[in-house]
Amino acid sequence: MKTLHVDTGREMHGGQWQVIYLLERLRDATLLAGAGSGLFQEARKRGLDVRALSFITMARLAREYGLVHAHDARAHTLAAAIPGIKLVVSRRVAFPVNRGMLSRLKYRRADLFLAVSHYVARELEEAGADRDKIRVVYDGVPLVDTARGNAIVALASKGREIIREAAKSVGFEVRFTADLWTDLATAEIFLYASDMEGLGSAALAAMSSGVAVIASRVGGLAEAVEHERTGLLVANAPKEFAEAVQRLRRDPELLRKMGRRGRERVEKRFTADLMTERTRAAYHEVLGC
Repeated sequence: MKTLHVDTGREMHGGQWQVIYLLERLRDATLLAGAGSGLFQEARKRGLDVRALSFITMARLAREYGLVHAHDARAHTLAAAIPGIKLVVSRRVAFPVNRGMLSRLKYRRADLFLAVSHYVARELEEAGADRDKIRVVYDGVPLVDTARGNAIVALASKGREIIREAAKSVGFEVRFTADLWTDLATAEIFLYASDMEGLGSAALAAMSSGVAVIASRVGGLAEAVEHERTGLLVANAPKEFAEAVQRLRRDPELLRKMGRRGRERVEKRFTADLMTERTRAAYHEVLGC
């Protein structure tokens, strides 16, 4: 089964890593990404079939492949303009869907939506997407060695002010990272402050590493982090994060249990292999084979 994948993101965020993990596990898959983008460079480094994105190239290749998978909103817009193709659309963000006329037409064009969580699936349905065309496919992450260290890690790109204020208020050190997997290897707590999340693939990465997660209680994060078992879900405020960190540091046994349970939860529900299997099943459903 030949599949054409389109992503227009300029930087490597969670969605772009999902594209990488997926294409590494698919056969006969080609990626179109912006020339010079982080995704283009990472795909090329890993030896994947990646080509510079243009509408002309996409329109030409789309007719040669059995199916087009659009991985972000702009890719969906571009692919929806090509007639006569089978189109699968991933929806990984929790932002409300635009309900204008053009947006409604675009969303009718998809043969199937892959929502990253049940939360996102509900958002799609409330925006008018056909319930029968929505499937939930959770993000997946690689299984890595269990972390060994006592660092507290947070993303440099998200919720930084909340985390910095929390750390200052009770006097703990936090490592803000742009290289998540590397820094998780020496962590014991991962802090994830966010206004809204479709699921939270960075939280899944921490759980794969056996690291307890403290995350904002927003969007689909409650489907990733099991409150009081694999981590703690708190209000998106410095005081809440500070108190949660203090609680876990006072109880090393609970901290270890949460890390272990998080790893087990990823193994059962959130591996990159499982994500690929479910995505491939969606392709077969669309193609009727």
